[in-house]
Amino acid sequence: MTREELDRIAFDQPAFARLLGFRLISAEPDEVLAELSVTQDLSNRNGVMHGGAIMALADNIGGTATMINLPQGKTTTTLESKTNFLRPIRIGDTARARCVPLHKGRTTMVWQTTITRGDGKPAAIVTQTQVVIDWKE
Repeated sequence: MTREELDRIAFDQPAFARLLGFRLISAEPDEVLAELSVTQDLSNRNGVMHGGAIMALADNIGGTATMINLPQGKTTTTLESKTNFLRPIRIGDTARARCVPLHKGRTTMVWQTTITRGDGKPAAIVTQTQVVIDWKE
């Protein structure tokens, strides 16, 4: 895959990611970086980033990482996701996500996404499995 193709796939984010405010920073086959500003709309009643927003950030970056590693004619969907919440991320802070592969196979890919707060401390670690599928229209 050329750099141009990789960037086209990676930076062409779905509407849901744009709705959340997802910002892709960089995309390489073995590391994808993104960030998300924690706003009131993404918070829970305690004034911190909602767990669902954290999981959505991780799911999107893991899907992006898989998409840039797929062979021609394949697509992906999340098969499994596990999140460990370690620390809160307060409104006004920025969640930063770093996604790296644990396994890149023909039928599944497993990714680990570490989400950190502005102070650099980990707030969540997400492990997800993406299934590689043929796309039939």
